[in-house]
Amino acid sequence: MFANSNVLVINCGSSSLKFSLMDAITGKVFVDGIAERLMTSAATIKINMLDKHNKLSLNAPFDHKIAIEKLVELLTQANLIEKISAIGHRVVHGGEQYSQPILITESIKKTITQLSKLAPLHNPANLIGIVAAQQAFEQLPQVAIFDTAFHQTMPEKAFMYALPYELYQQNSIRKYGFHGTSHYFVSQQAAKQLRKPIEQSNFISAHLGNGCSVTAVKNGQSVDSSMGFTPLEGVMMGTRSGSIDPGIIFYLVEQLDYSLNEVNQLLNKKSGLLGLSTLSNDCRTLEQATSSDDSEKSRLATLALAVFCYQIAKSIASFSASLTNLDALIFTGGIGENSTFVREQILTHLSLLNFYIDDEKNQTTRLGVSGNICTTNSRPCLVIPTNEEWVIAEQTYSLLQQKNQG
Repeated sequence: MFANSNVLVINCGSSSLKFSLMDAITGKVFVDGIAERLMTSAATIKINMLDKHNKLSLNAPFDHKIAIEKLVELLTQANLIEKISAIGHRVVHGGEQYSQPILITESIKKTITQLSKLAPLHNPANLIGIVAAQQAFEQLPQVAIFDTAFHQTMPEKAFMYALPYELYQQNSIRKYGFHGTSHYFVSQQAAKQLRKPIEQSNFISAHLGNGCSVTAVKNGQSVDSSMGFTPLEGVMMGTRSGSIDPGIIFYLVEQLDYSLNEVNQLLNKKSGLLGLSTLSNDCRTLEQATSSDDSEKSRLATLALAVFCYQIAKSIASFSASLTNLDALIFTGGIGENSTFVREQILTHLSLLNFYIDDEKNQTTRLGVSGNICTTNSRPCLVIPTNEEWVIAEQTYSLLQQKNQG
């Protein structure tokens, strides 16, 4: 048994490291923060601890190991280091191997490395965080929570592509889905709000941020999701194109002399809201630009948001084919939780599914406020702030409790 239920959650990106020390049972946060711009001379660490906010520069070589060492130093100074029972890591891709949290061993690290071919931008960074945390917290158990795990309940008809079957058999090319911890959390919370058992609850969940995905949840399980083999598939996002005609790639390469690396950069970093608006990937900036005195700036910002909202509404409507009943639509993520404009535009396209927005409720449901933004004669549309860190902490603690009891 543990002395406490405090888990340090680590989410490691290629140039950043987010962290949060929280009570896995109550969700109470003691410490949180982020180390940013790692591997550059501008690397910093921001930490909120004991109601104090600090921003510190990091010393060379400005890497993840240095960031964790600084975190350990700050936690030690605050007498919090001894209160940590375990470390929970977000790992983006678990392939078909992992549908549940798993205690990290040398074998698990090798598998995460092998899965890097499916997530070359994410898994290597996640592994860097794991190695650095193991060096800093040698005596503590460390658990991997996979972003793809929630979607491992998708049926074959949802995850298979219409490609030669041997590509799936030999190369694992299939839909995996992402944002799993977020979709899991908000669907659990939605069931509680509707006072229904999660096993009898059916939702369509829209996680809208710089990355966006829509997921159909049937009886508490993911049965389809818009992101696919990679996070590039699906709806338009901040800088990602989402799904396009694959023939465009051949045209770019064969007719416009793009290299494959240039195509990759175009579709992942230069498209989406940023590419179509030519202005920004930030929804707030675009909403302001729609009323700009510059007519072209206003036109393109309006166009980008219109395409964005229409694509998401189409995805939501299409996922109704995965369900025989729909209890509610869920909005989450930075845009989903806060953009009253985007929510209104999406719901305008969904009247056929009996969604009717209440303007006053929509305006007041943001900045961490949860609630139903539709009228009384409408199907519920719930805005629920996501909390992926709490999911990671909770699942880490639950796994280790089970192992101790076993």
